[in-house]
Amino acid sequence: MQLDQYMFTGKEKFDIEQFDTSETDGFHSKGEMKESIRDNLKEMRALQDKLYAEGRSAVLIIFQAMDAAGKDSAIKHVFSGLNPQGVNVWNFREPSEEELRHDYLWRATRRLPSRGKIAIFNRSYYEEVLVAKVHQLYKNQRLPDRCADDDVIHERYGQIRNYEDYLWENGVTVLKFFLHVSKDEQRERLLDRIDDTSKNWKFSENDLHERQFWDAYQKAYEKAINETATERNPWFVLPADKKWYARAILSEVILTALREIDPQYPELDPAVKEDLDVYRKSLEK
Repeated sequence: MQLDQYMFTGKEKFDIEQFDTSETDGFHSKGEMKESIRDNLKEMRALQDKLYAEGRSAVLIIFQAMDAAGKDSAIKHVFSGLNPQGVNVWNFREPSEEELRHDYLWRATRRLPSRGKIAIFNRSYYEEVLVAKVHQLYKNQRLPDRCADDDVIHERYGQIRNYEDYLWENGVTVLKFFLHVSKDEQRERLLDRIDDTSKNWKFSENDLHERQFWDAYQKAYEKAINETATERNPWFVLPADKKWYARAILSEVILTALREIDPQYPELDPAVKEDLDVYRKSLEK
């Protein structure tokens, strides 16, 4: 699997209209990827254990997507086998009253992973250049007049780039995923939520409301990705019409990142090792 075709670093522009959401790179079924995903998850578990034990680096994984693109199921399938002590999942919905009294990065900063941990953001501060842009929410965010004009979104792109550079420079690897689903596939999944009683709870009238702004959201995603993709903190755009293929890419990207971090179990001080021999002898008696 060639990950480069899904990675955007800012060198080449991401053209959302030219991106094939049904791409599977020659694979035809979930079964073809099953063994690969299983092997990836096995190695991910081993590396996560070392990451947690070493306690030096952290990983922040961001998911952005239109409704019904498969964010929740991707998190469920790809991360379910990891040690829950070392993983936190945060869902960023409409800001609370307290959150609106702070800058837009505040609520994300509070949830950043500590060293040795992985944090998963289901939506994130990127909502401030997506939903806030499409619906001009910044005009009602209690900002002073000088901060509430149409330039605020452009300024936020730069703020986000700087924020992610700051994270990188302080030991946090940021992995950003846009699960790109087609409008037709989203329609089928929303209908499934209506028809399948076990999925009724997932359906929201707001999903239909937001669907009316599809074109505006597509432009917002394209702009956000092009403005914030860098060599240090690239975007990965996953073709999400086939959930199994998106999960395969996702597991491959995360595994590659963990390999690059290359965490190791801590080496004990020689004096401590000698003490262990004493403890062993005591236990063996």
